[in-house]
Amino acid sequence: MIESAAVIGCGSIGQRHLQNLRRLGVRQLVAVDTDERQIAAVARTLESISTFRTVDDALARRVQAVIIAVPPHQHVAIAQAAIAAGADVFIEKPISDTLEGVDALIREAESSGRIVAVGYNLRFHAGVARLKALVDSGAVGVPLIIRAEFGQYLPDWRPTQDYRVGYNAHRNMGGGIILDASHELDYVIWIGGPVVSVFCAAGRLSQLDIDVEDSAAITARLRSGAIAEIHVDSIQRQYVRTCKVIGENGTLFWQYGSGITWLRPGSQSTEEYAIVPDPNEMYLAELRHFLACVRRDETPLVDARIGAEVLKVAIAAHKSAGSGCTVPLA
Repeated sequence: MIESAAVIGCGSIGQRHLQNLRRLGVRQLVAVDTDERQIAAVARTLESISTFRTVDDALARRVQAVIIAVPPHQHVAIAQAAIAAGADVFIEKPISDTLEGVDALIREAESSGRIVAVGYNLRFHAGVARLKALVDSGAVGVPLIIRAEFGQYLPDWRPTQDYRVGYNAHRNMGGGIILDASHELDYVIWIGGPVVSVFCAAGRLSQLDIDVEDSAAITARLRSGAIAEIHVDSIQRQYVRTCKVIGENGTLFWQYGSGITWLRPGSQSTEEYAIVPDPNEMYLAELRHFLACVRRDETPLVDARIGAEVLKVAIAAHKSAGSGCTVPLA
């Protein structure tokens, strides 16, 4: 059993993680945030929790695990401090907003025997997991095309917060839809394999008061030869999250709100999988897995090296959008 954990950053996802950690039996919880209102909200909802305003004060408690849920530009420095304090680390996606310091973080974790996991929670969604299992089983033959889409109007993401103050709206904090929706990049790589080149058109197309891109159309060539088409935006006024895998022997189509449709050869041949779990189930499954990794019962499904590979694809997409050229990945 893991006895102690700290959550750095008590916004919506940080508060979710604190509640789920308590639900999973972690008794000694530590919460950190510079915003007194967030700390007060945590104290109201969770009993017997220690709260601090600084990371150093929290790490002085010698917790076993640290969950980092602050803006991406702060991830690496806090993760390094947590590793130095002897904790295993879970970083909310993306691992960072730049590659600076990421390789050093990976080396420090590996040399000290610490775990660094990255929070791509859609891998723990029952629908996405079933989609991958079907692809791996050869259900549609060799995958040739993968089309993934995510869209949701940015002011609707956190209705109680002015979207303009969130990190999502600011380049210097690691915002922008490419990094924020890098879930799609991660699960496309998980299902289809590594990316070898990226072309991207992206920009701020709406009137949202942000200094980052709100839309991106990414075309990636996979090592397998397949093509991935990934559309992400913070403009659509209704939540959309889908993935289609087109193979030689049929098509699989996953929708977040309904499940999977398996289109077999022949226009009338279909099979339906209704998979619509409670959204919190994937977060619980993700934390349950991380705690098992801290106990050394399991190996992280998404470790720092995988997180770095996803970040490289996101950075390549930004470079391509700026240059208008295809960007190869070594």
